[in-house]
Amino acid sequence: MAQSPELQGVMVALITPFTEDQSAIDFEALDAHINRLIDAGVHGLVPGGSTGEFTALTTKERKDVLEQTVNSSRGRVPVIAGIGDLSTAKTIDLAKHAAKAGAAALMVVPPFYDAVNLAELRGLLKEVHDVSKLPLVYYNIPSASGVVLTPSELASLSDVGVKYLKDTSGNGPALTELLFAKDIKDKVTSFNGWDTLTFYGMAAGAKGCIWGATNILPELSVRLWDAISVRGDIKEGRELWKKIFPVCKLLESGNYSAGVKAGMELRGWKTGGLRKPFVIHQGKLKQELATAINAAGYDIVA
Repeated sequence: MAQSPELQGVMVALITPFTEDQSAIDFEALDAHINRLIDAGVHGLVPGGSTGEFTALTTKERKDVLEQTVNSSRGRVPVIAGIGDLSTAKTIDLAKHAAKAGAAALMVVPPFYDAVNLAELRGLLKEVHDVSKLPLVYYNIPSASGVVLTPSELASLSDVGVKYLKDTSGNGPALTELLFAKDIKDKVTSFNGWDTLTFYGMAAGAKGCIWGATNILPELSVRLWDAISVRGDIKEGRELWKKIFPVCKLLESGNYSAGVKAGMELRGWKTGGLRKPFVIHQGKLKQELATAINAAGYDIVA
């Protein structure tokens, strides 16, 4: 089995585009978007996460989206498959499929209705790792999963196959400990997964970020990474962040996927909207988003 590439850089929490009536996946639009992102220089793709509306997809659709993402990427960047579900059996099914489909790693969110305890979580992750033989990205999102772990507990997940962490806690001090404490960072590589903390995460030394705003602003996202994480130019990074931050802040002010898709539509890119009961942003939120995207240097097409 080929060794999985090291994950780093700008990894896109990928949307799932639908047909206009939201009855099916728009694979043509997905392919076009993936090529657009890769041409802009992103370093990885993460389908099947929150931004991808995975809870609104059937199991077959989740598998189809992953297969399309792998095919569209054509080995140019690694694909990290979001496989979290409400039971171990469903998660294992998705893990086996992802391994066969060509995923480089698996992102696992714990069951998100009844919160698991640490022992239960470790059991789930070990089973996923054992059947897939792929490195795991633990999706740390307490607001959705109800699972709150200390930095030391998060680091302990390395014993059951977790190599990376997407930290979507929004807890800056906890992220700092994950990035700085030697007994933690030597076990698990932490990526920032909270949009409005992206600048700080990069400046603090995170080796990567998984964020949805890149669907809208791929070029600026890559330029921010290059400035701060590659060249260490905080001054340039700060100027870029002034353009990006207002968009990120607006995305966090309502339904996140609705904001990301509204931003893409404003740039003229088809998304098909969201599946019910959710709807894409309209009115004041959409106008504010248009203003922020335009101020970041992009033309508003729609």
